[in-house]
Amino acid sequence: MKDILIINLTKETKIGKVEVADSFFSRFMGLMFRKNVDNGMLLKLPQSRSRHGSAIHMFFMHFPLDIVFADSDRKIVDMVTIGPWKTYTPIAPANYVIELKTGSIKKFDLEIGDNLDFTLECV
Repeated sequence: MKDILIINLTKETKIGKVEVADSFFSRFMGLMFRKNVDNGMLLKLPQSRSRHGSAIHMFFMHFPLDIVFADSDRKIVDMVTIGPWKTYTPIAPANYVIELKTGSIKKFDLEIGDNLDFTLECV
């Protein structure tokens, strides 16, 4: 998997490096079975997803995560902190789901409506 840098364009802050999951299997696996999260993960969803099709699960997770949902314009449409063995459906359809270490939403002052950029690949 490749890594990219996520930047909050609205607040002009760097959120950090994440892995990209852009296949069915990599999206399904997400961060399952990992013992911790050093870098987050960006899940690229198919374009035709409804809000229910943008839902996530935390099955087989060992720790909670902050989840950020962004639309096709990379604008944050929902956020949640969710624990293991839970599911969550965002309030709006999302094309991107960003899984981050718990506390990241607060640490980076993320808000619904913020515009993100994740086009810069890390080497």
